[in-house]
Amino acid sequence: MHKEKPSKTACKVALNIITLGSKEGMEKILPEGIVESTEKLLLASEAVKPKYVKWAHSQRAVSIYEKFDWMMPGQFEAFAHRKAFCQKQVIDAISESATQILVLGAGYDTLCWRLAPKYPEVNFFEIDHPATAHLKAKGINEMGERNNLHLIAEDLGERKLEDVLSGINLWDKNAKTVIIAEGLLQYLSPEAVKDLFNQCMLITGSGSRIAFTYTPTGSDGKPDAGPKTKFVLWTLKITGEPWLWSISPEDIGSFLEKLGWKYSPELLESKEKHGVEYFCVAKK
Repeated sequence: MHKEKPSKTACKVALNIITLGSKEGMEKILPEGIVESTEKLLLASEAVKPKYVKWAHSQRAVSIYEKFDWMMPGQFEAFAHRKAFCQKQVIDAISESATQILVLGAGYDTLCWRLAPKYPEVNFFEIDHPATAHLKAKGINEMGERNNLHLIAEDLGERKLEDVLSGINLWDKNAKTVIIAEGLLQYLSPEAVKDLFNQCMLITGSGSRIAFTYTPTGSDGKPDAGPKTKFVLWTLKITGEPWLWSISPEDIGSFLEKLGWKYSPELLESKEKHGVEYFCVAKK
């Protein structure tokens, strides 16, 4: 992904969430307050012009997303399930005494901002590359900062996660932690994905978990984005945010175990796949 510019994908996902808020039935899936807080964040950060946020609310936007569903079937609604999945993992882990939450590549997600006041005893951390993180920090400042929410502007392609967090006084590498890697891993190289899981092992305590999404591998060995995979992957490549990593669902368990993590499908409590992505949880 581009290092010098705010992530285009982060903006697209945020606008998608706003549009989902206008689709009938999605209120049963989307976490409470996510649509309103996402809109406030985009406007306060000036990441998106007001006219685009207004359009995202429209039924026309819903219709267009649905008409383009042929590209990646089910992916429009999958974003709602993805947000609900991540929030459930955080809340469930906090109920089991987790005291740290870390969201990697947070973009304009509002999970931590929404939950921080409800769990003042928990520290919430977000890491994103500086171009996006600085814009988000501006928005959070206007929306209202949370004492237990800590935004970290770092490019993990340049510095290891362990090194970044070692300089954060509040980070406790022995604490039970939840790490969220939502819609992130497909943008990393295979080597970077393995290194990330290894780094997460070093910075967390016993009983920690990683909740993440991943794209399956197709018969050609490339990420499977649905019936129009070639077109989708080409589009992602020319826009500068290509998908680089994928894995077969049959291999995810052994992949995690080799890296010291325990594949924990029992924690999903929902469909494993939505749209073109699989949801997964691993425990330490």
